[in-house]
Amino acid sequence: MSNWQAQPDIDGTIGFPYFVHMKNVTVTLPEDVAHWVRVRAAQNDYSVSRWLADMLEKMRSQEDEYMIAMERFLARKTRELRWIDHQKPTREELHDRTGLR
Repeated sequence: MSNWQAQPDIDGTIGFPYFVHMKNVTVTLPEDVAHWVRVRAAQNDYSVSRWLADMLEKMRSQEDEYMIAMERFLARKTRELRWIDHQKPTREELHDRTGLR
């Protein structure tokens, strides 16, 4: 018997399978937030538990993607700046805002 099964995401598409064995967690919410969550879950034909799990999984995925992108950026080799005629701009030239006044 497989522990994996494909389930549609909140937008109705089939995403990656998820592990069926899950951990129960109690969440305490203000009444207005709890009502909003129940309505949103029902609009998507989901239980509140499933809807929250999908939302949290998407947040985790976005965070993972961000961290991968950040690590890739930071791993890049630095480039040397090349100045025109080997002259670095002065502080005044760098901070000149006459065009903005």
